[in-house]
Amino acid sequence: MNSLLKSVTILDKTSEFHNEKVDILIENGLIINIDFNINNPKNFNEINLTNLHVSRGWFDSSVCFGEPGFEDRETIENGLKTASRSGFTAVALQPNTNPVINSRSQIEYIKHKCTNSTVEIYPIGALTSSDSNPKLTEMFDMKNGGAICFGNYKKSISNANTLKLALQYTSSFEGVVLSYPEDEVLSNNGMVNENIMSTSLGLKGSPCLSEEVQIMRDLSILEYAGGKLHIPTISTTKSVELIRAAKASKLNVSCSVAVHNLFFSDSSLLNFNTNFKVLPPLRTKEDIKSLIEGVKDGTIDMVTSDHNPLNIELKKTEFDNAEFGTIGLESIFGALNTLFSTKMTIKLLTSGRDIFKIPQNKIQIGEIANLTLFNPNKEYVFNDKHIFSKSKNSIFLDSKLSGKVYGVINKNKLSIFK
Repeated sequence: MNSLLKSVTILDKTSEFHNEKVDILIENGLIINIDFNINNPKNFNEINLTNLHVSRGWFDSSVCFGEPGFEDRETIENGLKTASRSGFTAVALQPNTNPVINSRSQIEYIKHKCTNSTVEIYPIGALTSSDSNPKLTEMFDMKNGGAICFGNYKKSISNANTLKLALQYTSSFEGVVLSYPEDEVLSNNGMVNENIMSTSLGLKGSPCLSEEVQIMRDLSILEYAGGKLHIPTISTTKSVELIRAAKASKLNVSCSVAVHNLFFSDSSLLNFNTNFKVLPPLRTKEDIKSLIEGVKDGTIDMVTSDHNPLNIELKKTEFDNAEFGTIGLESIFGALNTLFSTKMTIKLLTSGRDIFKIPQNKIQIGEIANLTLFNPNKEYVFNDKHIFSKSKNSIFLDSKLSGKVYGVINKNKLSIFK
């Protein structure tokens, strides 16, 4: 792949050209020159787009594609196309497939499926054999096959000893254990945040306590057992405080937040739109303020789209019967760029790789080109034409967002979508 990017603003603090408008020359997928005006004697493909910005390739720590088993929701092929059109060069794929991804052969199958894509898949291996079987999977074997961490998507580890053993076992190879923060007894099948809004809507509530008690338990086990713990998609004020205190105590813990939990509060549920039925549930405006503060001060390590395609039969039904989840790859850049500065947004979209030991290239001469191309100033209302996923269950429909993705460069391939 040979290209010359013209008049591009680099956003990469590790680059000597950070915040500079330059040209970037790429030959055979390698950055061979960065300068203020580069000639094109070999007649490479020139990319000259409006207000073109470039950063290191974006990474999302939690996406679902359905395949194998739920191809009606999304296929890996179309999921990867959606990721590239959304600006991502790498995604961590959840194991909530059928069968669940719980063996090395399945991990290698998933890795093989991205061979011809500009997007890398980093599979998450299941922590336990099945919902009914709490036996730990062969995590070391999956790690050798390419799994970056281990957890059960949106399912908490109810048995404290299972978490303890998982942390102790993965310590031997520096593995990362994911523990979804929900005490299922306390949440008691709640559908929305438990407060005055759930009461006024007549919907069963799930209290913040169900998340916070689980985090307190998990942090205590981490302190005892050691290891590396990642807590995905926290949603409450106290959760932020608990993790902030744990980090101050030097516990090896990281966490994420779903972008929609930063953008929408439970007041968005007034119309009973099932696209707003997500897990963890949308909380209060006070919780959102605390989450944003946690993102800014680094307590929250990464923001995820928590992309979860669900077909229409699972969402277009009574609120009580609808499944939890929303797609988010296509809207995460525009949402974050609306909430934060562009520089902060790019920081969030390129963070997280170090925690999972995923390689990250710099925008420097001699480095492999792993880049996201975008215009941060394009404002628009998110609608159906912006959705590339097979399923259309987006919480961001009709939201005002800011920022357009042009495409990605990775693996000696170029994907541009004007």
